[in-house]
Amino acid sequence: MVNVTPDFLTLPERAAKPRRRGITHVLDKGMPVGELDALLQVCGPYIDIWKLGWGTAYLDPGLRDKIVLLGQHGVLACTGGTLLEVAWQQGVVDEFLGWADTMRFPCVEVSCGVVGMSPTQKRSLIEQTGDRFVVLGEIGVKDPAVEVAASAWALAAAADLDAGATWVVTEGRESGTVGLFDPAGEVRAEVVESVVQAVGVDSAVFEAPRKDQQAWLIRRFGPDVNLGNVLPAEVLGLEALRLGLRADTLALSESRTSAR
Repeated sequence: MVNVTPDFLTLPERAAKPRRRGITHVLDKGMPVGELDALLQVCGPYIDIWKLGWGTAYLDPGLRDKIVLLGQHGVLACTGGTLLEVAWQQGVVDEFLGWADTMRFPCVEVSCGVVGMSPTQKRSLIEQTGDRFVVLGEIGVKDPAVEVAASAWALAAAADLDAGATWVVTEGRESGTVGLFDPAGEVRAEVVESVVQAVGVDSAVFEAPRKDQQAWLIRRFGPDVNLGNVLPAEVLGLEALRLGLRADTLALSESRTSAR
């Protein structure tokens, strides 16, 4: 039986791949290659960046096959920021970049969420990395005890873009209870607005692992907001959320229908 894509609903428009806005950035915590292959058969059109979280890329025996497979589906493979932070702390950044180049990573995350890196040092690292890779500059720290100041996040976001990052990723961790979110998982709206005012919504990737957080950002900025740290199993559900095919964002499809 031939699978025919339906077209009888009026839905919000989505930017087409390869895209700068409306990207879905997925967090890989150690998925086997076979599972990735199966996932991409279904969700490949909806995934833009695939981050091998933390330092898992250093350990994954299927890494090269993953990167090739992702490239076949137009998905950028990205190293986790913690891995580069460890390399920087140990003084082996050149070795890290050489390895990432050999493995054919198109994308590298530059963060300062764990180690004591000054803004000047981070800028230098982005400049060095940007000569060879697409750079995601992550802002914010992973320690929930650190005070979150909207103005500081705005300055950090602007500095990362100025240094050569393509996107700025706002820290939310896999839990969605740090950085961009309070301990209860509620969105720190003043931080979101400050970052967007500083760099524009298309240059920001909001780590938002939870459905309620994703829905808040979609309702605020529309279906083409950039969302990160999405779990692999929830990619299709997120796309439905973007298109008003779930209760949390139904107004998006209703507004399209009323405009006909």
